Amino acid sequence: MIRAADRVLVFTGAGISTESGIPDFRSPGGVWSKMKPIYFQDFVSDRDARREGWNRVFNRTAGWVGASPNTGHYAIAELVKQGKVSAVVTQNVDNLHQDAGVPDDKVIEIHGNASYAKCLECGMRHEFEELRAPWENDEELVCASCAGLLKTATISFGQAMPEDKMARATAEAESCDLCIVLGSSLVVYPAAGIPVMAARAGARLVIINREPTDLDPYASLVLNTEIGALMDEVMKELEAA
Repeated sequence: MIRAADRVLVFTGAGISTESGIPDFRSPGGVWSKMKPIYFQDFVSDRDARREGWNRVFNRTAGWVGASPNTGHYAIAELVKQGKVSAVVTQNVDNLHQDAGVPDDKVIEIHGNASYAKCLECGMRHEFEELRAPWENDEELVCASCAGLLKTATISFGQAMPEDKMARATAEAESCDLCIVLGSSLVVYPAAGIPVMAARAGARLVIINREPTDLDPYASLVLNTEIGALMDEVMKELEAA
């Protein structure tokens, strides 16, 4: 199907990154079973909530710090390089697609990115290392440009989804002829609606996930297996053709 497709959209969830040692969020033993999520309004209004959020970042309790891309990430990067994949829509916040070599402009991070901070007022990017000293001094972490509050560049519970990225993801879904879902349980909306849009627009849908999903009936092909090993075989088949 990849060989025959002209425009492939890849949609990834936590399952592709668990093979890099990153825990998912919602399963038993996942991140939210071990620590309570911090809601956006609490972060904005309560300094103790902000302090706890930054403690998780700098004490490396968030789970994804130091992880490396795996075979699945590198396979996607190669398909992007070959011009087969037009975009990667991801629910993940770990930056592993970029670390594997996918250009920033090809990755649509609908839940944000946990590898840097962003000003809630002006949007200016701040690297964590520049914030470490003020955090260690128990200072409020604010923007160097406008003094607005800083937060990791992720979408928290209660925070509005990024309209520009959702619009881009929708456009990619409606223009692809093949949508490949890798490692998503497809239960978190509105993100999980992206593959549905692709299928309704006429694209073939492939779902690769450890467990069945509610969207399996929409799919032309469903494979409940490990992503890395499967994508390795897929790339070998494509190279041999």
